Formats: sequence, structure tokens, C-alpha cells
Amino acid sequence: MFKYFLIASAATGLAVSAQAQSYESDTGFYLDGGYQYLEIEPDGAEQGVDTNGIAARLGYKFNNVFSIEGELASGIDDGEFDYNTDEDEFNFDDNNDGDFNDLIAASGDIGLNYLVGVFGRADLPITDRLDVFARAGYSYIDLDASLATPGGAAINVADSENGPAVGAGLTYALNENWELRGDYTYYSFEDADTNGAMIGVGYKF
Repeated sequence: MFKYFLIASAATGLAVSAQAQSYESDTGFYLDGGYQYLEIEPDGAEQGVDTNGIAARLGYKFNNVFSIEGELASGIDDGEFDYNTDEDEFNFDDNNDGDFNDLIAASGDIGLNYLVGVFGRADLPITDRLDVFARAGYSYIDLDASLATPGGAAINVADSENGPAVGAGLTYALNENWELRGDYTYYSFEDADTNGAMIGVGYKF
């Protein structure tokens, strides 16, 4: 029995060592890209606005745990929303009653021009193919919105925000170079908090 225990222990040690060596050599540049879903929550909107886009992440892996990556996303459609705000916020008398104290119940759409960010990333191997990771960094978003008010006015608003972002995700290695990736990120912008999810493929150079 003791002999079999020694053999099993040795085999386990070799497997762990081989896995560790494979991850230790997993360094260098990588590029991920795919579909990006964003729920943008502008202040004053009744609910979040759903938009679709494409995203790419270029990163460098220092070892089997730590990486740094840059992010770029762009919208491919606009999301519709209802917007409630006071007239004085726009300095606009929508119903021409001589004051700026009324509520504007507008409808409109919002579009993502681009979103950029830089993140530090930490990976935890689950199996020899599957990793879970967390990332944290700082992002900048640029948006365009158009509003139609009850008084018939059309208002166009351009806005940009920046703030911290945190997220988590999974990668699954298809082979030595190609992998699948899925992740969620929360972007804490001052006037437009945003939830993002991306699913795509990646290539390790």
C-alpha cells in the first residue's frame, strides 16, 4: 500500500510541476476581441440604456498571474431611453411659460462613440485550460445623446466621463495560442454608470 501511495504522490507532483511550468512560460502579448454589451445608466434616465458594440483588449502577460491590458470599445447601435429633468438643467423653457421650473419628460437615444481603459489583471488557474481572472483600472467614455421634448424641441448632448472600473471573467484555452474569453466590468462614471459584458476570442502571441 505504501508503495502505491509513493507512486501516486510522485505522479501528482509531476503533474503539478508540469502544469506550473506550462503556466510559468505563458508570458507575452495577447489580443482579445468580440461582442460588447453595455448598459449605460445616465443620471435622470428612468432605467439603464442597452447598447451593443465591439471591443478589443491588448495586453501583456508578465507571468502566469499578472497582466496589464488596454481596452477599446465602440458602439454599433443606439439605445432608446426616457429622460426626466428640470428645465433649468438645460436652461430651456420647453413649454414657454416664462420660467424654468417645470419637468421635461423627454425621450431619446444614446450612442457610444468610444470607451477606452487600462487595467491590471490577476489570473487564477482552475484547470490546465480554464482560468478565472479579476481586473481593476481606469476608463474614459465618450457618448452622444439626442432628446425629443414634449414641446417639440430636439436637443443633442455630447458627454464624456472618466472613472475607476472593476471586473472579472473567464478564459478557456482552445490550444496553445487561441482562447475563448468572457467577462463583466462595472465602470463607475460620475453621470453615467455603466455595466459591460464581453464575449469573444483571443490570440496569445
